[in-house]
Amino acid sequence: MELVLADSSEAESSTAQLDDLVLVAEFRDRIYPGLRQDGTVERGGDKPFHTVINGENFHVLEQLTFTHEHAIDAIYIDPPYNTGARDWKYNNDYVEGDDLYRHSKWLAFMERRLKLAKRLLKPDASVLIVTIDEKEYLRLGLLLEQTFAEANIQMVSIATNPAAVARNRAFGRSDEFAYFVKLGDAGPSPLALGPEWVTRKGRTHLGEIRWDLLRRSGSGATRRDSPGNFYPIFISADGSRFTGVGTSLPLDASPDSVPVPEGQVAVFPWRKNGSEGRWMLGPQRAAEAIADGALRIGKFAAGRTPIYYLASGERSKIANGTYQVIGRREDGSMITSTIDGDERSTLPGTQWNLDAHDATQYGSRLLNNILVDRKFPFPKSLYAVEDALRFFIKDKPSAVVLDFFSGSGTTAHAVMRLNRQDGGRRVSISVTNNEVGAEEQAQLRKAGLRPGDPEWEKWGICDYITKPRLRAAITGQTPDGSPIKGDYKFTDEFPMAEGFKENAAFFTLTYESPWRVSTDRAFAAIAPMLWLRAGAEGELIGKLSDGWAVADNYGIINDLDRSADFAAALRAKERVRIVYIVTDDEGRYQQVANEIPGIETVRLYEDYLRNCESNGDF
Repeated sequence: MELVLADSSEAESSTAQLDDLVLVAEFRDRIYPGLRQDGTVERGGDKPFHTVINGENFHVLEQLTFTHEHAIDAIYIDPPYNTGARDWKYNNDYVEGDDLYRHSKWLAFMERRLKLAKRLLKPDASVLIVTIDEKEYLRLGLLLEQTFAEANIQMVSIATNPAAVARNRAFGRSDEFAYFVKLGDAGPSPLALGPEWVTRKGRTHLGEIRWDLLRRSGSGATRRDSPGNFYPIFISADGSRFTGVGTSLPLDASPDSVPVPEGQVAVFPWRKNGSEGRWMLGPQRAAEAIADGALRIGKFAAGRTPIYYLASGERSKIANGTYQVIGRREDGSMITSTIDGDERSTLPGTQWNLDAHDATQYGSRLLNNILVDRKFPFPKSLYAVEDALRFFIKDKPSAVVLDFFSGSGTTAHAVMRLNRQDGGRRVSISVTNNEVGAEEQAQLRKAGLRPGDPEWEKWGICDYITKPRLRAAITGQTPDGSPIKGDYKFTDEFPMAEGFKENAAFFTLTYESPWRVSTDRAFAAIAPMLWLRAGAEGELIGKLSDGWAVADNYGIINDLDRSADFAAALRAKERVRIVYIVTDDEGRYQQVANEIPGIETVRLYEDYLRNCESNGDF
């Protein structure tokens, strides 16, 4: 126990019986989050640190509103699926399968966390990815639409178990679902995908630009649906070239009434059943497309000759250099280059059925290679998480990725893989508690142990799985120091024993009283948060022995009489991005801020107290 008297600046250590301790804070009293450092693993040089925070995720999310508000590029979460298998708690109790309020409890649990997550995502371009199975996917979809009303939401089915999980009197489950909640301008980027991603036949997947039929098909395809798009396109009698575009016919006008110049053929948008259809383009745009080489004559069939066109998306691929124009056909249409399979960029459909996403092979067994006999229930395939993130952060080499149900640490591991593939400096923030499994808890209680005991805590998720997995992934060594066996597969194949050139820092959530914070007695607990907000790079300023300190990319001052020395030290640094000024005096704060123009300043502890206030709710 650590004791700090109100009139003392020094902390005293003391040992006492639990029954002798006196309660000094009631439920609903305000508390504030801090962080205790639990070590690092460093192999990445000057790269920023991935962070793992051991704590209740709701409180950590509150904490992150101070360090990362509107700063997260992607969130990937795999929340409890609410199967009734004692896999999550509500108000500190496991939710059982026969709980009549199981679904409403789960929704309340998720809603509070999603609302905080929304505050962290960049509103102009970011994505939230949530995986779920059939137990709650409908309710989750409604909750996401309610919480992210302005977002574009799409659901993908991912095959995770080719063997299928047997169900009593039901089809075996072989997949799960992933919701992609896209904020602002966020959207998946076309990527160079292998043939295993192709779920349908099409010329685009063969590396050729796609020519679509100019006659509309599907709904709204009749002449009456768009009378202005019923007109003749004139071609030569041998079908070799375009000769002109006619005007739109009134609804009561017959195609036979159109005069056809000698040596030419009038082509109308006749449907396969012989009825009158409509073109995709109006007469003027069709003429412009002919001039641009974006209309092409198909196999000659007189007045029913098919006409093809390049839609705007395909023409944009010519404009951006994906395809080059290498010639012209006799009808004036463009001849374009083709793309080799390894260079072809495209987007997949909404059914992903890849060997790489097998959760048994590349989740459970891969984790067993890393941690050797340490078990974790239902870890995700490393490559499934990697693929999902790649579509959204491939072009963001400094992206910040959050997982607040991090469990075995798959998301952080996937981000490291993405960095290795393109030299990126992306960072992950992994949040998990140190909960011990229900069966293990029963055994530990029989042994007379309780939460907080070292022999209890060492079996918790964070200490037993998450941190060891990321440490092992970076170093290439299992927890016992042996080289990890096996190779990474698919996009980037190399021995797992090579590890990654990455850095990681580990923290545990603490709770601080408003008195300790406001009197600057909780600096050691708040210091890691200041480092996180500054980008989690380089040195962490843990104390202010001279009343101020400056690291590579941030600075802190609490003795404002030393502001001149502080400002000079800041000017000597090239990458300082943020400065924290500790004062209750608004005037003094502005005075110091004015001495360091061009650098973001934050007043402590006002900004921290305003963002991080918690009353202990979950």
